[in-house]
Amino acid sequence: MHDGETLLADLALGAAAGVAATWAMGRVTTFMYEREDERARQREEAARGGTTADEAMTEKLVGSLGLPLSEPTRRKLSHGMRWAIGAGAGAVYGVLRRRVPKVDAGQGLAFGAAMFAGLDEGAGTALGVVPPPTAFPWQAHARGLAGHLVYGVVTDTLLDAADRARH
Repeated sequence: MHDGETLLADLALGAAAGVAATWAMGRVTTFMYEREDERARQREEAARGGTTADEAMTEKLVGSLGLPLSEPTRRKLSHGMRWAIGAGAGAVYGVLRRRVPKVDAGQGLAFGAAMFAGLDEGAGTALGVVPPPTAFPWQAHARGLAGHLVYGVVTDTLLDAADRARH
């Protein structure tokens, strides 16, 4: 394969791995959330104002376009946003892991940790979508970190398997 084909293959495989990793991340974070202390869950709900980061981001994006947003549409779009972010991050990782030294450190753990820091702990607050990290209980941070670590490892593992199958 020449460079252009490799780049497209890395993008596509990364996106597919990111979708699978998003699914795995959702299973882990749901499992953890369901077992959290009720007071921690209530504190998190209060901090989020009854909405998820995906829903808040969807509202901000659609609102910036001046479009009306019904509740069913908001739910569908926010669900799609979660999957799009997972696929997009996987596609970026699929390209970077061959081209940037050490980006795949720890079988994807470093990538997962960077996503947690950048998305959960940084971008949402910077974009005015969610309150600052200090508004949330430690359990929410632990769950987010664990989920993103799973995301990173699953993405990297699937891409390693795809590499073995291609060569």
